[in-house]
Amino acid sequence: MCGCGAHGCRALLNSRATAPRVLFLRGTLTRPLALFVCVAVLSSCQRVPSRDRISENHLPRIILWAWERPEDLEFLNPQQFGIAFLAQTLTIKGSEVLFSPRHQPLKVPPGAKLIAVTRIESQKITRQPTELSDEVRGKLVERIRKTLELNNVSAIQVDFDVVTAERSFYRRVLADLRQQLPDNVPLSMTALASFCVGDRWLSDLPVDEAVPMVFRMGTDSDPIKTLLSNGGDFKDDLCRRSYGVALDEPLKTSFAKQRRIYVFNTRSWTPADVSVLEERFGL
Repeated sequence: MCGCGAHGCRALLNSRATAPRVLFLRGTLTRPLALFVCVAVLSSCQRVPSRDRISENHLPRIILWAWERPEDLEFLNPQQFGIAFLAQTLTIKGSEVLFSPRHQPLKVPPGAKLIAVTRIESQKITRQPTELSDEVRGKLVERIRKTLELNNVSAIQVDFDVVTAERSFYRRVLADLRQQLPDNVPLSMTALASFCVGDRWLSDLPVDEAVPMVFRMGTDSDPIKTLLSNGGDFKDDLCRRSYGVALDEPLKTSFAKQRRIYVFNTRSWTPADVSVLEERFGL
């Protein structure tokens, strides 16, 4: 009901017509009353949280990013730690999508919850023009969807540092991907922390979470870390379900203990690294 009602209400709220009566659904209402109903409808629509399939699938609270390096994680307790591993890198060059699968070995314990991560690189990295066409979008979606076929994968994550001109394209990629994935499979995305603080373009994306990467933030680092250490939080609901940190860059927050944490490491994970996390996060 929010879909049609919200569209109609937005049109009414944006209208400058002076007619004393307006048509609303099956009857007629005076304009002031119609406006009141519209505000109520829009408010109720905005309060409905999007689905969180990651929580529904009971993934562990702490998830280790395993990037393109040899990783032996068989020592992990799969009840405490999940693993988000780089499965592939897709590079957009012109109208082509170049595919580079993971090359380094990954060992995981039996029963581990795995998230297949796709890294997308475009003009921000390549410094070359890209063609954001339907054909390119289709190639990306197909490649990302196929990572679900890898052994024991429970969820999909996309890592794409989009520039402003690529946002609408990325939105369509995520929408197509969500439509093609099984309904119960979580779809996650990473996000620059600055997107989650002062930019609302993430708010209605068809994902289960947008993971703000609160590390290696450059000029945004001090203001964002100050905000979080003083009890502040990210604005968008999708950004308040999880967050990403680096092992070598501790972060002070007042987040609820239940919030998911992704952790990046500049080197291969060791039992000593995991012991640091257990102490840091009270496991």
